[in-house]
Amino acid sequence: MTRPTSSAPSQRMLRVGEQVRAAITQVLQRGEVRDDLIERTVISISEVRMSPDLKIATAFVTPLGVTDHNAVIEALNRHAKYIRGRLGPQLRQMKYMPEVRFRDDTSFDNYKKIDALLRSPEVSRDLEDDNDQDQ
Repeated sequence: MTRPTSSAPSQRMLRVGEQVRAAITQVLQRGEVRDDLIERTVISISEVRMSPDLKIATAFVTPLGVTDHNAVIEALNRHAKYIRGRLGPQLRQMKYMPEVRFRDDTSFDNYKKIDALLRSPEVSRDLEDDNDQDQ
């Protein structure tokens, strides 16, 4: 009997992703990664997506106050094996320690574009027209 496939993450993937996100955040907050760029940059980890077998964790990060996100992402990926090793105490319950990959989080840019569109005069005019017709 085959199981139906779904592109949506399972509850387990979501739960483990949140645990990995919290563990990576703790490692970065404690300053355990010895890299000048990482130490002087405030890094926000918005989400960690786990692979279905829970062996790969893709962390979506946003370096705050830095114009060159790629340099910070590259520095995090250079230290990914070290960070993976430091996750052990927080993730003792896992059978395999996931490989950590860091990616730039572009969701905030997407939200900014949508907000700008909603505030544009054309959309505001259309919304006002709809409100007038409803009354």
